[in-house]
Amino acid sequence: MKTNKTLIYVAGPTGIGKTDFSIKVAKKFNTEIISCDSRQFYRELTIGTSPPNRSQLKEVKHHFIHNKSIHDQYNVGLYETDAINVIKNLFYKKDYLVLVGGSGLFANSIIYGLDKFPTIPNEIRYSVRNLYKEKGIKYLQKKLQKLDPKYFNEVDINNSVRLMRALELIEYTGKSFSSMRKGKNKERSFNTLIISLECPRELLYQKINKRVEKMIDDGLEEEVFKLRKFKNLNTLNTVGYKEFINYFDNKISYEDTINKIKQNTRNYAKRQITWFKKYTNSKKINISENSEINFNTII
Repeated sequence: MKTNKTLIYVAGPTGIGKTDFSIKVAKKFNTEIISCDSRQFYRELTIGTSPPNRSQLKEVKHHFIHNKSIHDQYNVGLYETDAINVIKNLFYKKDYLVLVGGSGLFANSIIYGLDKFPTIPNEIRYSVRNLYKEKGIKYLQKKLQKLDPKYFNEVDINNSVRLMRALELIEYTGKSFSSMRKGKNKERSFNTLIISLECPRELLYQKINKRVEKMIDDGLEEEVFKLRKFKNLNTLNTVGYKEFINYFDNKISYEDTINKIKQNTRNYAKRQITWFKKYTNSKKINISENSEINFNTII
């Protein structure tokens, strides 16, 4: 049963300015922020994931920022359960809440809910994991493209966990993963307003490049160097971290490392833009360096 409570989801590609925008929205409605950025959960990743800084965290209370360790087992299913519980509790005292982050699957888990899938036997899970360890992510990509081209065209093909999850289910059920995704939304007790931030592509790329340069100035290289011994963790398979790990392994030069981080971040932004096009009923706001947003018109 629907209530008069509203969740405002601020969507948009990396680097566009979601953090600043969401803080302004939260302050206008005197409320709190739920993060759905799947890499800002991890407390060890303090620079390369661009989490809100200390000043921003003091302005508005945030949830799901640095609440996990890179060594914790955490996934979108656990996040859905945790976040919905927090949202329910907050709605007892707030009429509006702000959800923000560029991880589309995690946002969808809150807005629409996740499909339920069968439990995978351990022998199948271990078999698929061993394939990844022995043959690498490109092998998984080719296998998924052959078995389920529809899902291959939707998934982040650089996310090994999602590739393995799909292949596990395909092997266990004999069906394509995309056919098992029912797309039947769960009933939520709150309303959702989706705000999609947009800006000219050239401006977005400029913002991304500047942000990468700021990360370097802030000590991203040193942060990754301290974490390099954990390079096999999926949480370190993240833009900014995986490129520096390759640099420390003498696979690429320093200059190529910086250029790769910029390029891979831009590519990630393009995939996010494609994902957010699915939100056809969203309120689109063009955000640029000189634009003034009238927050009174949001609701």
